[in-house]
Amino acid sequence: MKALVTGGAGFIGSHVVEDLLRKGFEVVVIDNLSSGKYEYIEKYVLSGDIKFVNTDLKSFSDELLNLFKNVDVVYHLAANPEVRTSLTEPRVHFNDNVLATFNVLEACRLNNVKSLVFTSSSTVYGDAKVIPTPENYSPLEPISVYGASKLASENLIITYSRLYGIKSIILRLANIVGSRQSHGVIVDFIKKLRSNPEKLEILGDGKQRKSYLHISDLITAINTIMENAEGLKSSYEVFNVGNIDWIDVDEIASEVVSKLGLKDVKFHHVMTTSDGRGWVGDVKFMLLDVSKLCSLGWKPRLNSREAIRVAIEEIIKYL
Repeated sequence: MKALVTGGAGFIGSHVVEDLLRKGFEVVVIDNLSSGKYEYIEKYVLSGDIKFVNTDLKSFSDELLNLFKNVDVVYHLAANPEVRTSLTEPRVHFNDNVLATFNVLEACRLNNVKSLVFTSSSTVYGDAKVIPTPENYSPLEPISVYGASKLASENLIITYSRLYGIKSIILRLANIVGSRQSHGVIVDFIKKLRSNPEKLEILGDGKQRKSYLHISDLITAINTIMENAEGLKSSYEVFNVGNIDWIDVDEIASEVVSKLGLKDVKFHHVMTTSDGRGWVGDVKFMLLDVSKLCSLGWKPRLNSREAIRVAIEEIIKYL
């Protein structure tokens, strides 16, 4: 089996690549290294275990098209992950997320690729009125351009699945944490505390509460879904992938302070919105209903707090 992984040098992508290699796949990685790091996959490139191509999915070319030849499954993970910057640079997110997805789908269509796995986001739900939020929740009303770009990508994928027979799996991810993570609340807190170990600036009121899943549990979730893919009835399936519980930002801050061995750190909350969100477009409360995924036999090994603790230890080592 031959797999192509877009964004394969990124945080999640590099873990997916390693898992595919363990399972004996021939792997091609496409990454423009805008947020990914070559060092994450370098040893596999040098050993000849994977083919790496530094190219930009926003540009459709014969070279890009040829990379999809004889591919059995595409893992489309490439995206601009910075939710906050989508407020100030919406065009960047449209190009990196929507245009790139369209080009991937066109390459799949023209090469008759049969399967696609897409990492979407819990942000497509916006401020959901049902928590935990199931996959069939409606209306989907993202409150960030990032969330809107992910939802637009989902709709393109669903349409291509129906029209061209591309069997697609859409994964709506909660907050994924772990080794090689380069952005997010844990990284932000560690950097701030190393700069000033006496005071920690926290965006919002600290009561934002969300679900966190360790990267290892995400990999087992993907494997569980793919093992059951043949039995899925629709041309596409949507799965929430997150934890069964949640944790608030102040609690995460306390965990980081503890892991760094600090004491008497003062938390300074910076209010950027009237309702205590971290920034305009930040979903304040997010907990996904993962019963559909769990019905396939999956369950997270670590709860949200445990995932945070393990991730802090992993990130401290390389940050």
